[in-house]
Amino acid sequence: MPQATTTVTPAKEVQELTVVEISFYDHEIRAGQKLIASISYDHADFVTQPWLVMVNGEEIHRADTWAKCHNFITWHYTQGTLPVQQPFAPSTTGNEIKADIANECEKFGFELLDNGIYHHDVKLGEVGCTDGQWWFIPASSVHQQKVPCNSAFDAVLSLSIDEAASCEELLDKPFDQLTAEEWRILLEYEPVPESRELVVA
Repeated sequence: MPQATTTVTPAKEVQELTVVEISFYDHEIRAGQKLIASISYDHADFVTQPWLVMVNGEEIHRADTWAKCHNFITWHYTQGTLPVQQPFAPSTTGNEIKADIANECEKFGFELLDNGIYHHDVKLGEVGCTDGQWWFIPASSVHQQKVPCNSAFDAVLSLSIDEAASCEELLDKPFDQLTAEEWRILLEYEPVPESRELVVA
């Protein structure tokens, strides 16, 4: 006997949800351009449900997988029972900046940690954006002052160039004075070939 099907139409139009990956452990869930919730990971030991659904900086749900958190958000959003995320939460801007920096770091094979940008466990420096102005601080900088630049790409590129300069300095160091870490850096270093013009005398 065929079952009767019923279709429930929500009272208001529901927008398709999209996921913005900030890092492996942090995601923003958006309806159109509007942030409605975020999913993050609890790194504490012995937590059986480490994935969290956060709205307005408060935990509203826990699960053992990321997918269950996403399903929770989707279901409550379509039902209209998800708490309302306050617009323009301060953390959103920070998350977008962090996402831009993380994307650029990935292109260069760098690792973005809480205290800066690293390459093979060596700190290259820090990158940030204050009042719409991008900046970077090379780890090799004596005064640790922010150097202004135009974008996250320019900032990470500048740290990359600074790292290459450090490798050039290591090449001038006597081999018997290099540490194991410095040897590893040099083994993976690929100098950028310079364009040379042949001059006929």
